[in-house]
Amino acid sequence: MKKKKKKKKLKIKKKSKKLVKKDLKLKKNTNKEEVIQKRKGNYPADEKIEIKKIKKQATEKKRYNIKDFVVYPKHGVGKITAIEKATIGQIEIQFYKIFIEKEKLTLTVPINQQINLRPISTINQINKCVSILKTKPKIKRTMWSRRAQEYDQKINSGKIYELAEVVKDLNKNTDIIADQSYSERQLFEKAYERLKSEFEAVMKISPEDVQKKMDKALGRNQNVDLEK
Repeated sequence: MKKKKKKKKLKIKKKSKKLVKKDLKLKKNTNKEEVIQKRKGNYPADEKIEIKKIKKQATEKKRYNIKDFVVYPKHGVGKITAIEKATIGQIEIQFYKIFIEKEKLTLTVPINQQINLRPISTINQINKCVSILKTKPKIKRTMWSRRAQEYDQKINSGKIYELAEVVKDLNKNTDIIADQSYSERQLFEKAYERLKSEFEAVMKISPEDVQKKMDKALGRNQNVDLEK
């Protein structure tokens, strides 16, 4: 009788071990299925993942005031003379009126399209420009037509450091016309005047003093008058 009982106990133990193994296999398989389902994006009804929508932050646009100086890349430094409203196709639009002194031109720039505008430089940026003017010009071996195009793009980029580089690279340390081609001189004067007007707006000194400061940095003859 005892032997029979022992045999029964052994059988029960074996069965229980088999059942435990089956349970483990089932668990492994279910875990694998869950992983596969999650990878495919199939989730059980009670385990749906909530996808939170990220709200886009409202882009804060720079607001300028009347009498503020701004830079419009293709025209240079201008002054905001008015902020006006107009209704176009049942849509009310606000825009700046910007007067470009050097060109005697008034621009109309919608406030929601002011990406081209930038505030005038800081005094630190002006000082860095003076340092750029003092460095040696880069001598390029490419054809003048290609260089002229690159210089023109830099002038119209609206970036003050690029403007300073053009002035520095085209500077001949002299006002003798024979030392420069007509197109070279035209580009130099355009870049020089753009840079000079921003210097004036930031430093708040007379045009004559600004010219002296720039010419000194460039090592030019102090009697040069670009407007002649």
